[in-house]
Amino acid sequence: MAKTIKNQVAQERRETVAYTVKNEKLKQWVHEVAELCEPKEIYWCDGSQEEYDRLMSQMVAHGAAIALKKRPNSFLFRSDPSDVARVEARTYISYPDKDEAGPTNNWIDPVSLKKTMLDLYKGCMKGRTMYVIPFSMAPLDSPMAKIGIEITDSPYVVCNMHIMTRVGPQVIEALGTDGEFIPCLHSVGAPLAEGQEDALWPCAPIEKKYISHFPEENLIWSYGSGYGGNALLGKKCLALRIASVIARREGWMAEHMLILRLISPEGKVYHICAAFPSACGKTNLAMILPTVPGWKAECLGDDIAWLKIGPDGRLYAINPESGFFGVAPGTSHDSNPAAMDTLEKNCIFTNCALTDDGDVWWEGHDDPAPEHAIDWKGRDWTPDNPEPAAHPNARFTAPAAQCPVISPDWEKPQGVPVDIFIFGGRRTRVQPLVVEAFDWDHGVFLGATAASETTAANIGAVGNLRRDPFAMKPFCGYNMADYFAHWFAMGDRLGDKKPRIFYVNWFRKNDEGKWLWPGFGDNSRVLKWMCERIEGKVGAEETPIGYMPRQDDLDLTGLDWPMERIAEALEVDIEAFKAEVPDMEQHFAQFGARLPERMKIQFEEYKKRLGL
Repeated sequence: MAKTIKNQVAQERRETVAYTVKNEKLKQWVHEVAELCEPKEIYWCDGSQEEYDRLMSQMVAHGAAIALKKRPNSFLFRSDPSDVARVEARTYISYPDKDEAGPTNNWIDPVSLKKTMLDLYKGCMKGRTMYVIPFSMAPLDSPMAKIGIEITDSPYVVCNMHIMTRVGPQVIEALGTDGEFIPCLHSVGAPLAEGQEDALWPCAPIEKKYISHFPEENLIWSYGSGYGGNALLGKKCLALRIASVIARREGWMAEHMLILRLISPEGKVYHICAAFPSACGKTNLAMILPTVPGWKAECLGDDIAWLKIGPDGRLYAINPESGFFGVAPGTSHDSNPAAMDTLEKNCIFTNCALTDDGDVWWEGHDDPAPEHAIDWKGRDWTPDNPEPAAHPNARFTAPAAQCPVISPDWEKPQGVPVDIFIFGGRRTRVQPLVVEAFDWDHGVFLGATAASETTAANIGAVGNLRRDPFAMKPFCGYNMADYFAHWFAMGDRLGDKKPRIFYVNWFRKNDEGKWLWPGFGDNSRVLKWMCERIEGKVGAEETPIGYMPRQDDLDLTGLDWPMERIAEALEVDIEAFKAEVPDMEQHFAQFGARLPERMKIQFEEYKKRLGL
């Protein structure tokens, strides 16, 4: 039974702590936030199943959550229509010097930004419980682990953080009396007056949403949004934006990458880290079921990788998260059977449709569209409705441990040694199926020029081409030019133990709009070629953009697919690549003198190979 103690702060409020907190800096920060935000009570989360069940029951009783009859211990939430995705335009990287944030980040001076947000935070938790969530990114016994403390007034956030991170008194114990933690302050920005009924999804209007990072202080402040990475501050905010800064400082890497293990028929193990923008197939690849005979795969992570050089000089990767926060639409037994099996129980669904028999549905699901459902806005929906039943960025939150293809080593404290890096994006034209970099510096150039057609995972026009270096444009916590330099420096440190680098595009179409590559499990055929390139077992053709497989270099055994489409997927249209050079020039020009000399050299060599 939790022990209840009372503290005198700005007003008397109940504080519930089920364990001993010895870290005076932490206790002081919590009570400073309480004085600022003025909650009715403070609750220190213990990460227990009882806590999760109790909070979820409260949200069901309120109407914010719907228990799903078809899925044990699973629930559906509907967000406010204004709060459906990451809000990049309201996300800030705040340094005293604007140039430290760089041209790819939104910047406000820290003094000004803090003043604005402190005014918003004043009394913002009135009528609400202030939850203190002690969490670890990566297993606590890992040398890569980082501890965060998220303060939030959202029980939805607490339950999601239970799944996505490691929450509980063991984190407080690891902090001890003087351990360092990353403070993460979040509020939905909707104080409640006495007797006021709470919204089913409380949030602030878009102009009052702020997702702010102060990298020099390892500090995260988020206000106004209750959705995804805006509110689950261990995810993009800590594990990428702040961690990328810490990583550069400490000599490691925090990347927007899946981690995948491939096992050959002979038992040879390969580890792959792959970076794609959100909603471009990252989770599908992370959980791939290979169609190449004899090859197997295991998932170690679907979204974020932290990488450090090990005692043997190789680069080791670990997934700092403990759950999947994936895009539901398009997920099916055809595209990702392992994910579908993962979602059978113990999950949180957000902005999916609700079927009449008490299950969730989304566009691209195996099941045909139901004759009637309640859509993500809570309205009656039938198949003749022109609007989708599920929001295009509808999500599932699921424990990684229940994924049927999760690797037994996914929580290995030291991580796994990386053999291959892959970059990619969603391109319906130009970019061929796969390219191997000539060397590390060329691979960094490929990552730096990565481009994708935008998706519903971020607010903005869908389908526009944008440069998204390393799939980190929304997530790099410092000047991207310095990030490029860090990649070059890591390559120098790794020497002859550098992973090989490849670039892929599963999404190319022909003039009739048909896919040129089958994708999904058949992507393993491309991965096999990569592994065999490492072993020197298979050839490649040198082209101006990199090494590429000839059609007979790929293992197409048993593939029922038009061979002429595969040939077209491997075509390199030099004129199309030439036409994109001005866009690349503009992309690099934004970094000015800060752009590394080695990147300039790579760009010049690239243009020469194209005949420019």
